[in-house]
Amino acid sequence: MDIGVERSVTYLYGLQSHGIKPGLTRTRALLGSLGDPHRSFRSIHVGGTNGKGSTAAMIASVLGSRGYRVGLYTSPHLIDFTERIQVNGRVIPSDRVWAMTEKIRQASDECLSEPPTFFEATTVMAFACFAEAGVDCAVIEVGLGGRFDATNVLTPLVSVITTIGLDHQEYLGTTPESIAFEKAGIIKQGVPVVAGRLAPGPLSVIRREAMEREVSCVALGEDFDARGEAPEQFSYGGMRRRYDSLSCPLPGRHQLDNAACALAALELAEARGLAVGEEAVREGLRAVRWPGRLELVSRRPDVWLDGAHNPQAAEALAAHLTALSARRGSAAPGCLILVVGMMRDKDRKGVLSRLAFVPGVSHLVVTSAAHPRAADPLELAHDCEGLGVPVAVRPTVAEAFAHARSLAGPGDTICVTGSLLVVGEAKAVLEGTTVSGLRG
Repeated sequence: MDIGVERSVTYLYGLQSHGIKPGLTRTRALLGSLGDPHRSFRSIHVGGTNGKGSTAAMIASVLGSRGYRVGLYTSPHLIDFTERIQVNGRVIPSDRVWAMTEKIRQASDECLSEPPTFFEATTVMAFACFAEAGVDCAVIEVGLGGRFDATNVLTPLVSVITTIGLDHQEYLGTTPESIAFEKAGIIKQGVPVVAGRLAPGPLSVIRREAMEREVSCVALGEDFDARGEAPEQFSYGGMRRRYDSLSCPLPGRHQLDNAACALAALELAEARGLAVGEEAVREGLRAVRWPGRLELVSRRPDVWLDGAHNPQAAEALAAHLTALSARRGSAAPGCLILVVGMMRDKDRKGVLSRLAFVPGVSHLVVTSAAHPRAADPLELAHDCEGLGVPVAVRPTVAEAFAHARSLAGPGDTICVTGSLLVVGEAKAVLEGTTVSGLRG
């Protein structure tokens, strides 16, 4: 590694120590010093507690199928940092990451009184990379909340808020309504908003914020919807478009809601000059991939990876695992072995209690990702008390996964969950590689 690249790597790694500092001042200053690259492309901005990544991936896949050059910015990554910044499904080259990091480091030294956070730096990097690549449109996933998220410097074609749940309460508030207010911060004057499956309280907050900004708000179940038993075959009814016999490979019935939000956002974007068309919708949905979210990675035993990290996501995962158990039937039900690692600040008991009662759960293997915010496995084991499932403690994801494999027969199922960081480490074990240290 040459001296310049090594210095850039060290700088980017070091920004993780600054944690989360909400606000847009540093992001705007950095972007300004780089010529405001985010103003050179159209965008669609996707927020929400759960489902925002899947929704963003669907939108990007459809636009790519239409022939656009499409940027996709998501977080966190599973294995390699470059996964966060993609153009037409291809991750940016590592040499561009380090070259861009050096530009951001120099800009930070010149225009900031304090270093940017890791997420602020990666967001600026993504926008600069998209401008450099000449993308027609970028699909941008919100990192945390919305109002003060680094991505909120955009003025997109459409804003999307998929779901509202209790998560990141130390930053966003302790009620669904307060969290909805923070997420509604991405709503801009003149930019229509798509609202996903929201409870009446949060939806009223979103509608109020949209009204104050004098923009339309379309809601799932009222203005558009997706109908079907599973994403493998469903129909969409929107404001002006209707599509039957659509197919999406992302498993889980909750993906119908995400698909509906994606297609509603594309309808609104089309009305604002971004042509899409039915063929692109069908092909884009068929082609979408979103690793680490209800991903089946191997057979005999079946191994599923899912980054469910809050009770709402765990409910969706539990529903999928329950449906799998029902399809197997009583003749060959098999056992379900859960490998769970979580962050300290999450509702651990809420997640564990939803997963432990899925039919067929035989073992819980608790573990920890290699991350400073990870919960100690002994704490997780304590959280499992009273669930009535045997619990094993393993200090690393690799050891936990190996133990789960030793327990599983060919007809059983292993599910690794609780955090995308844990999922990424398990995926790295399966692929025989290592996870990037840039995990924030």
